[in-house]
Amino acid sequence: MAQHPETPATRQLKSRGVPFTPHLYDYESQGGTRVSSRELGVEEHTVIKTLVMEDEAKRPLLVLMHGDRVVSTKELARQAGHKSVEPCKPDAAQRHTGYFVGGTSPFGTKKVMPVFVERSVLELEHVFINGGRRGFLVRIAPQVLVDVLGATPVDVALER
Repeated sequence: MAQHPETPATRQLKSRGVPFTPHLYDYESQGGTRVSSRELGVEEHTVIKTLVMEDEAKRPLLVLMHGDRVVSTKELARQAGHKSVEPCKPDAAQRHTGYFVGGTSPFGTKKVMPVFVERSVLELEHVFINGGRRGFLVRIAPQVLVDVLGATPVDVALER
């Protein structure tokens, strides 16, 4: 395995015996998946963003979405059995996950929370997802999202 940062995410992946390939790139603030996909030379559709949301009672949940799509919060609330779902403020997201915005991984989070994954993500051969630090993605098989995180498949993607 190539040299990479040691993070709570990589520790969880290693402890579960999950094979992953680390990918470092030059992080750009507000660049999002457009920058990471460009820097790594991969399709933005295979770069999965980890979005921290809250339900109507301010309980956190994670949504894993293609980089080139957005989440229908109305549809997510319906499929997750909530009245409403909205993105967390950055400070709340950091409190829930232990990660800085831009470096949020669904692995090794500070709090255990429900994880939802766009169903079509699971159909990809591999995905690139944050490894727990800005400018650091890991390439994994998408089934890991279900096997390790217990992610629930949903159909909530909208064109960006």
